[in-house]
Amino acid sequence: MNCLICHEEILSAVSWTTLWSRPKENHLCKGCTDKLPFINGDTCSKCSRPFSNLDPQFRKGNLCADCLRWNGDPEWSGQLLKNNSLFIYDDFLKETIARYKFRGDYILSRAFSPIIREKLSTVEFDYLVPIPLSPQRLYERGFNQSAALIHEAGFTVTELLHRIHSEKQSKKSRFDRIHFHQVFQPLNLHIENKKIILIDDIYTTGSTLYHAAKVLKAGGAASVCSLTLARG
Repeated sequence: MNCLICHEEILSAVSWTTLWSRPKENHLCKGCTDKLPFINGDTCSKCSRPFSNLDPQFRKGNLCADCLRWNGDPEWSGQLLKNNSLFIYDDFLKETIARYKFRGDYILSRAFSPIIREKLSTVEFDYLVPIPLSPQRLYERGFNQSAALIHEAGFTVTELLHRIHSEKQSKKSRFDRIHFHQVFQPLNLHIENKKIILIDDIYTTGSTLYHAAKVLKAGGAASVCSLTLARG
């Protein structure tokens, strides 16, 4: 088996234990696994932002300045309960996600499937909802990267939102990302009192997830959380 990121052969040590037990699912070599910047240590309790490289002035208690602003705005407070991110968005992950997201390397969704599966096994939910792409963007990319993450981890994808076409988030300034107009519309499904987890690739300002959560909460969802690959 070859690594899904660097394509080098995955070498595993053989012992009496491995001979008599089912091998643990692994799609990455040791080199790429070691490069993955897992988030650990002291983080914002709401968005998973690591505090280790954050100026103390942008932290208050267990929250970062961004989450304090979201919580302090009556329009947005309580819409997104919590975001969990797996990795820091460093250069290695940036290149990997770019290959996956913009260059059509669908197979990379499988690289993260064991980690996503393990994380989701620790939380309760009724639906896993991918952040949708507009029909135009879906045509360009060929697949929804968020839906692929759910599918490859072995879970059911539940489409609850439709997205109106707009400029790519990656091309917008931080200010424009935060202050964009609502681009999500609900699909005609019953979600009253359901616990929903939104799935996306990157949490940057939180705007995309907050806007999606707002639509779902308005539709009657009991709670909306999110799981993202990376915290930008």
